[in-house]
Amino acid sequence: MSKSQIIGILVVVLLIVAIGAWYATRPKPTPTPAPTTTAAPTTTAPPETTAPPETTPPPKKVKVAVMFDIGGRGDLGFSDMAWMGAERAKRDFGVEVTYVQPRSEADYIPRLRELAGSGEYDLIIGVGFLLTDAIDQVADEYPNQYFAIVDSMTPDPNVRGILFKENEGSALVGILAAYVTESNKVGVVLGMEIPVLYHFEAGFYWGVNYVENLTGKDIQIIYKYTGSFIDRALGKQVSEGMLAQGADVLYNVAGLTGLGVLDAVHDYNVAHGKEFGPPFAIGVDSCQDWMYPGHVIASMMKRVDNGVYFAIRDVVYGNFTGGPIFYGIKEGGVGISGLEELQAFMQIAQEMGTELPDTPENIIAKWQQMRAMYPEEVWNTIEEVKQKIIAGEIQVPTTDSPEEIQAIREKYGVGVLGG
Repeated sequence: MSKSQIIGILVVVLLIVAIGAWYATRPKPTPTPAPTTTAAPTTTAPPETTAPPETTPPPKKVKVAVMFDIGGRGDLGFSDMAWMGAERAKRDFGVEVTYVQPRSEADYIPRLRELAGSGEYDLIIGVGFLLTDAIDQVADEYPNQYFAIVDSMTPDPNVRGILFKENEGSALVGILAAYVTESNKVGVVLGMEIPVLYHFEAGFYWGVNYVENLTGKDIQIIYKYTGSFIDRALGKQVSEGMLAQGADVLYNVAGLTGLGVLDAVHDYNVAHGKEFGPPFAIGVDSCQDWMYPGHVIASMMKRVDNGVYFAIRDVVYGNFTGGPIFYGIKEGGVGISGLEELQAFMQIAQEMGTELPDTPENIIAKWQQMRAMYPEEVWNTIEEVKQKIIAGEIQVPTTDSPEEIQAIREKYGVGVLGG
């Protein structure tokens, strides 16, 4: 990794810390049942429920441990968003947070046992699906210890599942991808093949197909699981393969590996003297639009920070419950990036005096120019679908099943890269 890349990552981490103060939505979640079919979950955490008043002092000092899976910090998305939520809880509630990074999957159970066995922590949060089995086992061994896990759930009553309707947010960026592709070929670059990533696939494919039905376009979709969330070079290599095959919109669903998607798209445009795509990249989890202005057309926002924050808050105020809680578009858990998110990052960068790829004014101007390349019809369609999802008029498909996601791929004519 070059010096400039290292500096860039450090800058973004600093920005993520600061952006936590800007995000302030605080609906209080309540448990809901998990989905068991390809239909979208119909019960969610009600948005009208509110947090305790800001003037209400926390009743007690709380200690929290946040344990990452082997992906860990530095992905500028999923893991860093979880960290951001815990940092916000530190500021708001005065909680003490310990961060734990296992060296390998073999460390999961020993580290969790060490944390739970110490009796020091009011809540232990696992960040990532790969921690599911370990938390399930250790939660059984320590039934009086509260746990939470992001992107998964267990049957234990002392474990909260922090889950998201990634299919809904992915549907919105799938619509965008289908409108802006000029080659009528788009790609999805994924990390390890785990059930939560099927949600992204299903929603994205549905969104592309939605526009096909509206416009008569015939769009080919290709996908590839890289098998890693931490290999940026591999993400770039796979993306270059998709670009070589003619795909001109690539969706990053791969954590740190997925930053290679953005790298590949940017490098392609630079090599071809293009100030704006296509090809375009679509970011994931956090707003990644600013990283390569003109080449990242949007990001699928996944508010992992809120899920972590709410779990800690509920322990602080004695309202913690186990069971799964889902955050979709209606609850502000997922969505598509807009100018507000981009402006917030730029504003915080200015206040901190940190270095960006360009001046904040130029980044915003280029982002607006890029979006203005496409007619209002595009953005209106995205907003209409968003509102219909919120109203329950549209159910975006999703699944946790390998068999069902394969059926969804076949339904929408999706092919694997190189297949």
